[in-house]
Amino acid sequence: MSTRVKNFIDSFNKRHRETINGSLWLAPSFLGVAIFYIVPFFVVVYYSVIQSPLNPNFVFLDNFISLFRNRAFMDGASNTLRFSLMAVPSAVVLSLLLALILEAKIPLKSQFRTFFLSPLMVPVASVVLIWQVLFHPRGAINEFLMFFGFSGIDWMQSDQSLFVVVILFLWKNLGFFMILFMAALSNIPRDVQESAETDGAGSIRQLIYIKLKYLSPTLLFVTILALTNSFRIFREVYLLAGNYPYGDLYMVQHFMNNLLVSLDYQRVAAAAVVMTLAMVAIIAVLFIAENRFGRDVEE
Repeated sequence: MSTRVKNFIDSFNKRHRETINGSLWLAPSFLGVAIFYIVPFFVVVYYSVIQSPLNPNFVFLDNFISLFRNRAFMDGASNTLRFSLMAVPSAVVLSLLLALILEAKIPLKSQFRTFFLSPLMVPVASVVLIWQVLFHPRGAINEFLMFFGFSGIDWMQSDQSLFVVVILFLWKNLGFFMILFMAALSNIPRDVQESAETDGAGSIRQLIYIKLKYLSPTLLFVTILALTNSFRIFREVYLLAGNYPYGDLYMVQHFMNNLLVSLDYQRVAAAAVVMTLAMVAIIAVLFIAENRFGRDVEE
């Protein structure tokens, strides 16, 4: 056997052993992902195309057709979409503005940073309790309004209820998003900004043509985080208003939770599949937009 063939066989055996060893190290993680994520997902897909767990006749799209003909589901989907359209852009823009402000040399910078990060340390139940005290019909906000001669509002049973939850969402999430943007801003090459300043570019032009280009991956990440968090606002709304809140606060998760209580698993599964597909489609569009917008920086 020639030396070249022997070296090739030894190299192949070494790579084969490394592949086996790597697979063995990854196996526990893959097993955990499969048990807790992959298998349950396919179980949900299976439930969405059968008549019921007790009568597993294949009905294909019947559950989805029934879902889209259900007024409660359509109202919940509409409210969830409205909330996301209000909360997600607001969270991204406001957190970016806060990061830009705190990037500048201003007094009490560390105190401001601590103030905006403090909601992360507060449990959800405590946050909801604070909001109940503030926005109760006889709460602090109404007392303040009546002190100046305005009439009080039943905030959670009015058209302003969705804005109350948006404010709660922003208060809870802005600090974390702000820190992500501050970290990204600190990684922008200083020589690029100095060159722009030398060429006479002002703060606005630097923000549009330099900072936003370098921030595009962080913008994508923060937008995805804000989007997923907006789809999970059910927890806060449920603690604030219960199973059947005011119309504007009735989310898709309320619909799914109420169906789950009544053991209507097949329609719960269909709603979960629809939500998953919607999230995947939106995130795919965001990735495409970020890829086009951030291409100049990568090149």
